[in-house]
Amino acid sequence: MDPTKEPGDLFNVASYLRRRAEEHPHLRAVVYPTEKDKFGRQAYAHLTFEQLERESDSYAHGLVRAGITRGTRTVLMVRPGPDFFSVIFALFKVGAVPVVVDPGMGLGRMLRCLAEGRPEAFIGIAPAHALRTFRPGFFKTVRIWVTVGKRWFWGGLTLKNLKVEPWTPFPMALTRRDEIAAILFTTGSTGPAKGAVYTHGIFDAQIRQVGSHWGIQPGEIDLPTFPLFALFDPALGMTAIIPKMDPTRPAHVAPENIIGPIMDHGVTNMFASPALLNRVGRYGKEKGIRLPSLKRVISAGAPVHPANIETFSSMLGDDAQVHTPYGATEAVPTISIGSHEILADTRDFSDQGYGMCVGRPMEGMDIRVIRISDDPIPTWSDDLLAPDGDIGELTARGDVVTRHYFERPEADAQHKIVDGETFWHRMGDLGWRDGKGRLWFCGRKSQRVETGTRTLFTIPCESVFNNHPRVFRSALVGVGPKGGQKPVIVIELEKDDSGADKDQLAAELRNLGLANERTREIDTFLFHKSFPVDIRHNAKIFREKLAEWAAERLGR
Repeated sequence: MDPTKEPGDLFNVASYLRRRAEEHPHLRAVVYPTEKDKFGRQAYAHLTFEQLERESDSYAHGLVRAGITRGTRTVLMVRPGPDFFSVIFALFKVGAVPVVVDPGMGLGRMLRCLAEGRPEAFIGIAPAHALRTFRPGFFKTVRIWVTVGKRWFWGGLTLKNLKVEPWTPFPMALTRRDEIAAILFTTGSTGPAKGAVYTHGIFDAQIRQVGSHWGIQPGEIDLPTFPLFALFDPALGMTAIIPKMDPTRPAHVAPENIIGPIMDHGVTNMFASPALLNRVGRYGKEKGIRLPSLKRVISAGAPVHPANIETFSSMLGDDAQVHTPYGATEAVPTISIGSHEILADTRDFSDQGYGMCVGRPMEGMDIRVIRISDDPIPTWSDDLLAPDGDIGELTARGDVVTRHYFERPEADAQHKIVDGETFWHRMGDLGWRDGKGRLWFCGRKSQRVETGTRTLFTIPCESVFNNHPRVFRSALVGVGPKGGQKPVIVIELEKDDSGADKDQLAAELRNLGLANERTREIDTFLFHKSFPVDIRHNAKIFREKLAEWAAERLGR
């Protein structure tokens, strides 16, 4: 029975794949690179929507036989490719709960997240199983082990013997819209990583919103460079072209491995992190490459600098845009803006210190700016709202917003505000709304600097100093206790800059700061060789670490 045809609140996100297989059985669903041929040309293999539907059915039968059933929390550590799609849709079909942790967050954080999710099953590639044999304490709750690929010295099943053949249709679990579908952990780049609870209804809302906002049509071809975004492809009827890259290190991708598949398959849509956008854009502009098939590029996960957008746009046609949706693991997507508006209008204001424009709320989203507070807010009141034009904390309400974290009531209290039958999610980000209804991002709430006479915000202040041609990036940090912090700007120079004349450069930066009301009182500049940043995006600056470093340098 197809849950999409059931009345009321019954829905299973895997029904999207079943529907696409019925509508377009022979359309390619997943295309993945294989070995190069004797002439050095990249060869590809693929699964059609019908083949993917049948493979996931066969695995779903095997999951049930192995004891992975409705509600079973299951760690999934599988590389992007046909197995990833087949297994995750099989898990959805049986009503199991994938527990997904980004390996790009680092080993220590990843292991803590895996333990916190209290998984009962583990499906992963051989290196993931090798890890669990050396760190068994983090996997005490797991009772079912499945290896994708060759099993070495550990026990358990393999994906190959999990598959039940010959194929028979799998009776999909009649899950409810509010039933847990997955636990997706935040990266924890500015605080403890937390498991955001996704329901089948939230996935449905995301799929509908992504498809309608960007006008994505069945039959389009996508190049997803981040595995979780690839999940949208089968649901939207897009062909997913899997690139040859390490998704945890997008800043180090070989540009040819991105540009090649776009040209080979006529890719129309691409998701790219800012780090990948920057690396591929620079290469493409230098080589004079054009990518006429691309209709849109979606870049998220970290702030995207207008200069990077401009560079990548040099490869696109006049009608194509780079879109920069804003959101968080707990609420995505919520706001969006396109490159045409950024480059023609908001870029100059960003350079002057107004913040980074992230656009207008997407369909069905309610975005409000509330006064800055570090305290929990149990219930909503309009008295919380910040005056128009003032910087405050961004909050979001809508069908794509997760309601709670997995067994983290203290985090729920800190990030959720009850409003009658609905609730608001506190994004932990600061921003303001302009007269055109656009939201401007001004940095993380936890990273603001309070001097005692005023509050300084990271993105507006840093933008002023980033205008200096020798500055690669800057970071505002506060030294000392809140309410009496000394504002310090830490500078990372361009790679080929030796920084031999730091005193002269500091004087030039001081003059830049004096010319802008937002930065006039900043008079301390330190130079750091290479900022500590997140592994995945190479863009989220660990300002907390830089603050400790600055305090040591200043002897405070």
